[in-house]
Amino acid sequence: MEGLAVIFFPVLLMFFALSMERVEAQLRRLTVEEEDVEDFFEQANPEEVDTFVREGFPRAFDVLRLRRRSNRNRASRRRSNPAKSVQRSA
Repeated sequence: MEGLAVIFFPVLLMFFALSMERVEAQLRRLTVEEEDVEDFFEQANPEEVDTFVREGFPRAFDVLRLRRRSNRNRASRRRSNPAKSVQRSA
């Protein structure tokens, strides 16, 4: 009986350590900086605030980053091809 305890205890300890690592990784992902929160509320639109209320900060911040990225892509396209933007406005 003691031999089984010697064999199973390290295995159970390893499984416990692995599960705690997963919990820690999720907590690390959910941790946000104060600057990120301030930046979010300064630049968020009502849809992103609604996402914040429903799904939490990480998902809402992801939506804000996607919107910023798409805005940057549009701006870079306009700069790279000014003739099209002039034609559209005319």
